[in-house]
Amino acid sequence: MDIVADITKSPLRRSLYHFTRASNLQAIAHFDALYPPSVIAPQLSEGMRRREKHTTLFNEQAVVLNAHLRITGEAMDPNTSPEQFRTCLDRHVFLWPTKRDCLAMLGMYSRREPDESFAILQLDAAALLTDHFDIIALSKYDSGSSPRYPHRMSYRKSCEMFLPLNRFRQSTATFVPGKPSEIKEILVKGPLIPLSKYLQTVYCTAESLVPQQWRALTETLAELREDNK
Repeated sequence: MDIVADITKSPLRRSLYHFTRASNLQAIAHFDALYPPSVIAPQLSEGMRRREKHTTLFNEQAVVLNAHLRITGEAMDPNTSPEQFRTCLDRHVFLWPTKRDCLAMLGMYSRREPDESFAILQLDAAALLTDHFDIIALSKYDSGSSPRYPHRMSYRKSCEMFLPLNRFRQSTATFVPGKPSEIKEILVKGPLIPLSKYLQTVYCTAESLVPQQWRALTETLAELREDNK
């Protein structure tokens, strides 16, 4: 079975989407890469909770790291602490498999930070998954979310919920995705380089924050919302 072809068979799943702050676009374009927090700021990625967004310098480029949402112990697997789970999250670059999923993230952050400008990068799914096959994992759930009613959860958060791409359709565990429609997140363990090879569209309303070399690929977030209807 060709795993990448299986996952990208649906026309709705032929691109991947990365959500970020528009202020991060200059740094992303400068490095032509997406780096996980553990690389950008190891001192902020050792399990402690970032209660607020944090601006840091990474190789002389300003980068904003998002805060961690609070995850209660009740939501955790008994063998995994919140600190261990946050450490695991911070080792990955997160991608969304559909426009709908990424727009839901945009909506949540836009409500929390109405004065902030955000951006969404659309990436070639098949090429990215093929090139980074050995460092990709799949999640059935929004791993970094903070469930309102953790006692009602059908799973518990742990690093075991991230299924290596090469094991797709091989696991019988109910807390990992068993078919493409169950994939909620795609995680890249380590840098995603070179980003420009996969970049299809930059969705951002704040055009002044879009790097010059990406202007020809830029559309507004309103256009993305319209395409999703």
